[in-house]
Amino acid sequence: MAYETERLHSLVDLGVLSAEELCAAAVAAQNRDMGLERILRHEHHIPRRKLLEALSEYYHCPWVEYDERRPIPPELLAGLDAGRLCLSQWFPIIRSGETVVIAANNPRDPVVVSEVKTFIPAGRYEFWVALEEDILGFIQDFLNGPAEHLIGNERTGLALWRNTMARWRTRLACYRTDFARARTNLGLLRGGLGLIAITGTLMRLQRVSPFSSLYWVLMAVGICLVIAGLYSYGRIKKSILRPPRHHTLVEVTAATLYFLENYQFVEEKPRHVASKGTMLARLVDSLPNQCVFIATSLDNKVRSSLAHERNLLSAQRTLAACYRTIYARARTGLSFIRTGVAFVSIGLGLIEYFGLNILTVLDFFLIVAGILIIGDGGLWYLPVRKEQAEIPKYIMSG
Repeated sequence: MAYETERLHSLVDLGVLSAEELCAAAVAAQNRDMGLERILRHEHHIPRRKLLEALSEYYHCPWVEYDERRPIPPELLAGLDAGRLCLSQWFPIIRSGETVVIAANNPRDPVVVSEVKTFIPAGRYEFWVALEEDILGFIQDFLNGPAEHLIGNERTGLALWRNTMARWRTRLACYRTDFARARTNLGLLRGGLGLIAITGTLMRLQRVSPFSSLYWVLMAVGICLVIAGLYSYGRIKKSILRPPRHHTLVEVTAATLYFLENYQFVEEKPRHVASKGTMLARLVDSLPNQCVFIATSLDNKVRSSLAHERNLLSAQRTLAACYRTIYARARTGLSFIRTGVAFVSIGLGLIEYFGLNILTVLDFFLIVAGILIIGDGGLWYLPVRKEQAEIPKYIMSG
């Protein structure tokens, strides 16, 4: 136990704990037959990194933490005895050319060096210090199943991709919110133009009326609504979360599904299935053909199968979210087009009915505003028209 205290004494020099606390922890570890590292970690709440820095300073070597995503070469795991590794507390983690890096709780232990040379043939060895619980984590994870099929780090990779897809779905939801805001501001613009059209019509029907002043008030309100709608819509256009171009949405969605190439396998494609013309539709059609081949494992097979299934379901939700965003964009564009056509028709109808007069300026204003709204709506709608035509059937059927 004196050796355990000595190699962690730099914690006192760093001011992490006092010498009395370190001695008390060492006595508690000895009385309870536990490792000093465990006492310091879970009872004195010393951060993992502080313990590793203290051990690294004592042994003058790098330190390493447990990470089940670490790509350990399978040839380093062949023939290893988990029981012996638990007793000696070492584990191979990296191969770089002729050099093999070994994580060890005591890199200076001659027994560890001898065992490493016996089980791991290499031209050169490097020993990095690691906590005892990290060594046990490597052993439990990477030796729990066949070396060619590491269940633990596979599930972690799948969870990482699920988080990636979830973040992208959240961003897509933000884009759809922007579309909804644009449609709301279009309602303000539509109300303002409607008031202008109604007021102009009433003023021409009753040239002299006790309500003439009210007409001008309504006209002013309509103009204010138009300005407010244009201002809010302009802010959305320039906002940080403004919707990107259609192809960017599809490309980023495809990037979030990259895990399919690493963790899934594609079954033979059914015959007589016409290939879709758009990237997004092809991605959706590929999902029903994805399957997973998992090697036999004592206790992780079911959980891993479920992890793969969750990822496929998450991929379907991501693609559906992308389609919802495209439809929201199309719906926004159609709203603009519909509004523009309505006001162009109203302006032309007023000119045809009342003829040319001083208030015809309002009619031309409605026509020009309608044409501009139609043009903007076309910019929203036309780029996504092809995706709408090729939406897969199983998404439409729920």
